[in-house]
Amino acid sequence: MTKYLISFPNEAMALTDEELPIVDAAAHAVIEDAKAAGVYVFGGGIDEQVEPVLVSADGAVSTQIYRGSRLDGGFAVLDLPTREEAVEWARKIAAACRCSQELRAFLYDPAS
Repeated sequence: MTKYLISFPNEAMALTDEELPIVDAAAHAVIEDAKAAGVYVFGGGIDEQVEPVLVSADGAVSTQIYRGSRLDGGFAVLDLPTREEAVEWARKIAAACRCSQELRAFLYDPAS
């Protein structure tokens, strides 16, 4: 099986205060379905209150992260047998969150 990252950036989710609890409940319901199906690995949102840092091989820490890198919003990692199933789960999450989702496959690492 392959692990897939299903994610969206913050600006993709433009909701009113009234819509937020509805979308929150719908998104959590899809995650509960993924857990019940045995495909959920982990997920959540990026804590934007904690600034990212770049840690070099010598241990130096810098606030200068890679140019163009950006990670925010929400994500889920699912373990699925086919890309088609990953697309279907991404569709379910997109419908619940009311925003398009990016889908990426992790490379398999036999040492992990």
